[in-house]
Amino acid sequence: MGKKLYVGSLPYSTTNDSLKAGFSQAGTVVSATVIQDKMSGRSKGFGFVEMSTDEEAQSAIEMFDGQDFDGRTIKVNEARPLRS
Repeated sequence: MGKKLYVGSLPYSTTNDSLKAGFSQAGTVVSATVIQDKMSGRSKGFGFVEMSTDEEAQSAIEMFDGQDFDGRTIKVNEARPLRS
């Protein structure tokens, strides 16, 4: 079971493909999704990346948290479940 990561402070120009390409440096990316505003279709500046293993997820956190991604310093941590 892979781990889902929260990625915050993304540049608004980031796409699902560029997010996946960037995080593939840390291992196998199962999915990469930039969250978009339903009305405007613009990026909300955050997204989620699912890595194939826990080890790759930890590697991605260590590799990208606090680092520059397309000109912005991003925040990466384990995604928390939705609150009901």
